[in-house]
This record gives sequence, C-alpha cells and structure tokens, in this order.
Amino acid sequence: MRKILVIGIGAGNPDHLTVQAVKALQTVDVFFVLDKGTVKQELVDLRASILEAHVTRPYRWLEGRDPERDRTATDYVQAVDDWRRARADVCLGLLSSLGADEVGAFLVWGDPSLYDSTLAILDDLLGRGESFEVEVIPGVTSVAALTAGHKVSLNQVGKPVQITTGRRLAAGWPSDVDDVAVMLDASYSFEGVDPDTWIYWGAYLGMPDEILISGRVGDVASQIRAARDEARARKGWIMDTYLLRRI
Repeated sequence: MRKILVIGIGAGNPDHLTVQAVKALQTVDVFFVLDKGTVKQELVDLRASILEAHVTRPYRWLEGRDPERDRTATDYVQAVDDWRRARADVCLGLLSSLGADEVGAFLVWGDPSLYDSTLAILDDLLGRGESFEVEVIPGVTSVAALTAGHKVSLNQVGKPVQITTGRRLAAGWPSDVDDVAVMLDASYSFEGVDPDTWIYWGAYLGMPDEILISGRVGDVASQIRAARDEARARKGWIMDTYLLRRI
C-alpha cells in the first residue's frame, strides 16, 4: 500500500528537525509541496535545503499550486472548509504520481497537529475512497519556539493555557484562563486587551530574520505593530505568534 508521511519540520530553523524526522526523510520516494507563489518562495527553499542536508537517496519533488482562500467571506468556517477541499483536490493530483509501494511525504511547518490542514486533507482523500497509510512525525511548534526564544514557560504554575486565534481573541478574552497563545492574527487583536497584560511576541521564529518583542501590551503594542508592518512589507509575508499573560 502507498504510504504518506506527514513530517513536522519545526518553526523555521533547520535544526528543529528531530532524529525521528531525519530518519523518516531517508525513506521517502516523493516529496509533495504546495507552492504559495514567488512571495513565499523562501518557505519552499527552506524545505529544499532540509532535503539537501539530510537526504542521501534519490527522490522526486512535486509542487502543486496552493489555492487562495477567500478572506472576504462572511462565513469563516465555510470559507476554510471550501479552501481545504480545494487543497485536497490539488493533493489528489500530486498523490496520483505515487507508485503502489512508494512513500510520499508532506513537510509541515511546526507540528502537524497544531493549526495545519494536512491531516484534514488526507482524511478528506481517504473519505473519497483513496487508499494509503498515514504516519505522522511530530515537530517543534511555533508556540514552543516562541517560549524558548523568550525563555519563559508556556503556563503558570497550576494554571491552564488556551490556544486560540486573533479572530476569537478580538471577540473577548477566553474565560477561566490567564495565559493565551494566539495564532493567525493579522488584525493586531492584542491591542484590545488590558494594557497591563504581558505579551511575548515573535515572528519568523527560528529563522535568521527572527524578531522577538516582549513587555506590557500598553508599552510595546505600537512597537510590535511597527515591526510587523515593516517586516511584512520587506519580505512580502509574515508568520508570527504570541503569548498573552495576565499575572
């Protein structure tokens, strides 16, 4: 049976690869990449450099065009579902090149379990009648890279942590938690929280262009906005994450 590896490759530093991930790379016949266009070519290049550094056997490299998500839709969940189905269609085309006994792989930023659609896409394809085995190799998450960069723990003693999105944070602080890790925030939702809240913010985590800023929201919110705007304009893309903490 065909086998698909979903390999977490960390937040951006090639050294984030685990020994398990490096061993898994050596078993792959075909690597699948969803190309996000020239603006994010740096992300494709990083994957290529990982393979160059760690894979010694022959392999094939196949790219598919990642469809755009409708960011103007009023129904966010439906828009994401539509986008995932479109991505599944692209992946179906890529998987058609995989031989009966070959191993294919998707290299996933961070860890496949955290804010990544690859596993959902593969479930979609299995639901359509495709036949393949799936194995998941965990990786260093952006949240782990963030807290390591700031030299802080993710949680306070005896307290829970919630991982959410900027969209949900904008609707209000989650109940019963003092620590909130926020993903996918292009709207600076942290500017709406209590200014005495502490923020640990990071962009391009683990990469040469990594940016780390921390402090009271009231003191550093404008600094973070300026740094984010400048970096996005300069590079054409940005991936950032932050932890909010009420002490």
